[in-house]
Amino acid sequence: MAELVSPASFQQSPLDTLRGVDRTNKTRVREAAEEFEAVFLNTMLQNMFTGLENGGTWGKGHGADAWQSLLVDEYARNIAASGGIGLADSVERELLALQEGSR
Repeated sequence: MAELVSPASFQQSPLDTLRGVDRTNKTRVREAAEEFEAVFLNTMLQNMFTGLENGGTWGKGHGADAWQSLLVDEYARNIAASGGIGLADSVERELLALQEGSR
């Protein structure tokens, strides 16, 4: 018979995600930090463009929303890769501290 699993058993400690990670490879940590910053910037920029009239940069029609979403995503990635707003630096420091503490 199948064993019942409690929802609490699905929750992992943040340190569990660090098991098996190459601790000497700091580029993956930086990439993850920049990706986090890009997602944050994407959310912030999407909200800035909410409520603007159709047309202009985005054009009109059925694809305008998709075009806007893709362009804002690219803006966010470029801003994050160019130094961003400093969020990636803080996230990187915290991720490295978590790695060092989990040894």
